[in-house]
Amino acid sequence: MKPQYAPGRNIAMKVPAHEYEQTVAFYRDALGLPELDDSVPSSTESSRFAFGDKILWIDRVPGLSQAELWLEVVTDDVELAASHLEASGCARRDEIEPLPPGFRGFWVSNPANIIHLVTTPE
Repeated sequence: MKPQYAPGRNIAMKVPAHEYEQTVAFYRDALGLPELDDSVPSSTESSRFAFGDKILWIDRVPGLSQAELWLEVVTDDVELAASHLEASGCARRDEIEPLPPGFRGFWVSNPANIIHLVTTPE
């Protein structure tokens, strides 16, 4: 049996600390995207913007040498998805960023090393 997958609503841009303020200013000031409130807890300094029907997270990451883009994929069955992706040769990357206790999801990377959060719909 194969789980169902769909795009999630979150896109995360991990940005080096020295580029964070300029990157946030680009989306806020140059593009004029609506900035969302910052009341959502995060393990890093983050800004959030409405990006169509998605949320663009811009995370300040000290020690990062270049920006990375992370994507969210939702599934109807997290356990089945974990088994299916493992059997498909996907690398689990749970060490990449801690998830909150009790969170139903996990990290994987695609063959080009783009990080994906696999989780259930909200």
